[in-house]
Amino acid sequence: MNTKNPIMVKDTKLTLEHFDVLRSFGISRVLIESKTQGQSEEESVDKVTEIKLTPEVEKLVNQSSPPKSRTLESLYDETVESYQKEFLSYRSGKKVDVATIRSIALPVIQAFLENKEYVRRLNEFSTIHNYLAHHSISVGILAALISEQMGYPKGQVLQIGIAGVLADSGMSKIDSKIIDKVAFLTSEEMNEVKKHVIHSFQMIQDSSLVRQEMKVAILQHHERFDGSGYPRGLKGQDISEISQILSVADVYHAMASERPYRQKESSFKVIELMREEEFGKFDMKVIEVLHNLINKLSIGTKVKLTTDEIAEVIYLHRDVPLRPIVKVLGSDAQIDLSANRKITIKKIF
Repeated sequence: MNTKNPIMVKDTKLTLEHFDVLRSFGISRVLIESKTQGQSEEESVDKVTEIKLTPEVEKLVNQSSPPKSRTLESLYDETVESYQKEFLSYRSGKKVDVATIRSIALPVIQAFLENKEYVRRLNEFSTIHNYLAHHSISVGILAALISEQMGYPKGQVLQIGIAGVLADSGMSKIDSKIIDKVAFLTSEEMNEVKKHVIHSFQMIQDSSLVRQEMKVAILQHHERFDGSGYPRGLKGQDISEISQILSVADVYHAMASERPYRQKESSFKVIELMREEEFGKFDMKVIEVLHNLINKLSIGTKVKLTTDEIAEVIYLHRDVPLRPIVKVLGSDAQIDLSANRKITIKKIF
């Protein structure tokens, strides 16, 4: 040890900043106890989580941020800030420098690939301010995670991540008054927004650093299996799988993030909407991969409901895995979420 005194006293409420202190003392693994707020000592939900920073992630974070800013969240914030500067330069006519985008985005993408459990917090990092930059970086992270889980090789995973970051670069060519509008868009304004996929494609089509299948995916990332998408109204197998990965990542993050014209939805609600209300528009195997990354449930999982009650999963329905039967902690009450559609899971512990 580098000190004879305690680094932190027992019952310290940990924040991400505390991990910087631990690292400075050469501590890369620590056990933490998490207790749900609003519960009595007897009713609290305790969970011990082991935080492990792999050497690759530690190296990436050290290279990509100053010594006082080594948490994953701060790396994410710095990445968004750097991308925002690039995005604003596109509005002024600067060409997309893919090499620069790679240097900005790859460290945070790799860090999330090494720390997949943090993907559940990704939408907490996003803010209304500079939303498009948050969205672009988050779509890149999600697309990389999804493609890795689907078995794509490492080089292709990183390419897909960069394609996710670049997919909405064409938004820089849309009038900012339309992008920043709080009210619903008119049909004319919506038609302008739909042009962003063409702008994005044109902005990277001459780059040798982006593979052709990624360029196609960027152009197609708003196409839908049922033909309701744009710009060409393609259907089914005419849409590439990589396009569908970008589509799912794009829609998930947009719906789970706070926007000027609506509140964000919980990740459970978003995936449920994509599975049910948007059924037929997306490749279901991609949605299932995202679900398993973010919200996979098992018997005994502790969850928070939209009623703010804490419950434990006691039975999983095969056809509706996001709506299990749960037992409310501290009572004998059981709720079948497949029958009670007014209540959903807000988060898992």
